[in-house]
Amino acid sequence: MQFCHLVQEDGGMVFVISSKDIIVGLGSAYLTVSIEPLPPVVVGDAVTLKCNFKTDGKMREIVWYRVTDGGTIKQKIFTFDAMFSTNFSHMENYRKREDLVYQSTVRLPEVRISDNGPYECHVGIYDRATREKVVLASGNIFLNVMAPPTSISVIAADTPAPFSRYQAQNFTLVCVVSGGKPAPLVYFKRDGEPIEATPLPEPPAAAGSWAPRNLLHRDLDDTKVPKSLAAADGDAGGGRPPNTAEPPRGLAAERGPATEAIPETVVSREFPRWVHVAEPIYYFRHTHAPVSDGTVEARATLTWTLNPQIDNEALFSCEVKHPALSMPMQSEVTLVAPKGPKITMTPTRARVGDTVRILVQGFQNEVFPEPLFTWTRVGSRLLDGSAEHAGKELVLERVPAELNGSMYRCTAQNPLGSTDTHTRLIVFENPNIPRGTEDSNGSVTGHRSFRLVLALTLTVILELT
Repeated sequence: MQFCHLVQEDGGMVFVISSKDIIVGLGSAYLTVSIEPLPPVVVGDAVTLKCNFKTDGKMREIVWYRVTDGGTIKQKIFTFDAMFSTNFSHMENYRKREDLVYQSTVRLPEVRISDNGPYECHVGIYDRATREKVVLASGNIFLNVMAPPTSISVIAADTPAPFSRYQAQNFTLVCVVSGGKPAPLVYFKRDGEPIEATPLPEPPAAAGSWAPRNLLHRDLDDTKVPKSLAAADGDAGGGRPPNTAEPPRGLAAERGPATEAIPETVVSREFPRWVHVAEPIYYFRHTHAPVSDGTVEARATLTWTLNPQIDNEALFSCEVKHPALSMPMQSEVTLVAPKGPKITMTPTRARVGDTVRILVQGFQNEVFPEPLFTWTRVGSRLLDGSAEHAGKELVLERVPAELNGSMYRCTAQNPLGSTDTHTRLIVFENPNIPRGTEDSNGSVTGHRSFRLVLALTLTVILELT
């Protein structure tokens, strides 16, 4: 039994008491107040707040308060007036969700995150000595409202990113979990097995600050290249020989003429030119931040030195455990290099002066993380004069006859691998444009320009007359 403070005024007394089991004595009268503790509840559950009391005095009122702002503000939510045998809510109509079950017991049909916090029950009886003053006793309870996570996703950090041909690079998966309260437990698995990771309290200053471990440069010792790598090169078709150095982008020699149907495509894949011979060391970091609705957003990162030889087609999953969930929640991704791009060209039969669109519509497989696309023209610059174009689509406006037979390379790459797709543009004559009347940009000149000048001249003459 605890007494917070006692005030005596003109023969009457007012007690403000906070405990689970409270007895107030006044002469031969007594008042006992107790509140049953509650376990944590989940959003949407129905909750009953029980304020039990015993007294031989005359009842005056029972009031439930919600305590906010660290105890400085007490907001009435329900009152039972024994004098008139009535009870009523002090909440706004749109928030009238509470029901007074029996005098001192309040039921919340569907709790929300905003209902989380401390509550107080105040019971008042008349002072036997004066019959005017009221003796109050109170008890409190904390309502802990939990919310299960509502969404989970796994993304790759710093993507789209290029493929590293000559040096190992670090790779980070980010698991984002939203809507939970309290913060969930987040962990990663690889191919169904939990990953043992080194905790990382602070993020790295830069990705390049982590030196790759146990790397063998291919230029120093080609005998260290795994046989499976050579076999993969052979299976891909059109792969570069092991000892062929990669020329700078945009300066690759044009391949020999192909015999596919028009428009034709040639696909080649490239694998890294280094070999990682050690097991990866994983680094894990977990953070969470409060959200305005009372929940938290948790972020977990898993970082390691990527090895495309063994990490390609590896299944990574992020799993979440939370007291409001009956079973773990998970999201998974498979690391996959781009393979077999699907290229479309519109119009399928391009004519002089047409605007041609070459688009990557997808791949033969699900690619993760998102690829980086780059377009170049083999042996020359693009139509607009640029060396390369970034994006899934290449647009050639008003193609001239000189582009007939030109070859375009689309490089799709992510940290796990790179693939080149070559497409040849065939430009047919346009019957609406006489031969030799278009300039290098496909614009019509010659007779059509002469007819335009003649029309302008006739207009001027007519206006003068």
